[in-house]
Amino acid sequence: MPSFATKRNAAFTAAQMYGVVADIERYPEFLPLCTGLRVLSRSGRNEAGGEELTARMSIGYKTIAESFTTRVVLKPDEPAIDVSYLDGPFKRLINHWKFHDLGAARCEIDFYIDYEFRSTLLAVLMGSMFEQAFRKFSQSFEDRAAKIYGRGTSGA
Repeated sequence: MPSFATKRNAAFTAAQMYGVVADIERYPEFLPLCTGLRVLSRSGRNEAGGEELTARMSIGYKTIAESFTTRVVLKPDEPAIDVSYLDGPFKRLINHWKFHDLGAARCEIDFYIDYEFRSTLLAVLMGSMFEQAFRKFSQSFEDRAAKIYGRGTSGA
């Protein structure tokens, strides 16, 4: 049952980093392993001032390609994002993002993912690749924020 968690300080506000992570349609432009993303449905506003989305993400590396569907709950008032698994090659997939302002246009990004592939073969083939990609996720989002907001980034 692999999981990965990290906390990083970023040179952006919590609202700015939340906005970058919540803009899921842009993931194929900058996120490791993400080869495509399509929003299948959007619901109205939730209690945290955001939307609930159903999205299908395609991931790939060399000759391996998979797609999976998730429910994405955007919570801009907190700011947080919760992702739960609906369909695809996983047995389980849970992902949480939380953003905390630290003052002086800095924030802490709290990222957590817990997953398990249905297939042992796929787990062996993709397991180490996923681990490496997750280690790069936070930096990829910070690099995207720097491109959007035109400022430098941070560190762990």
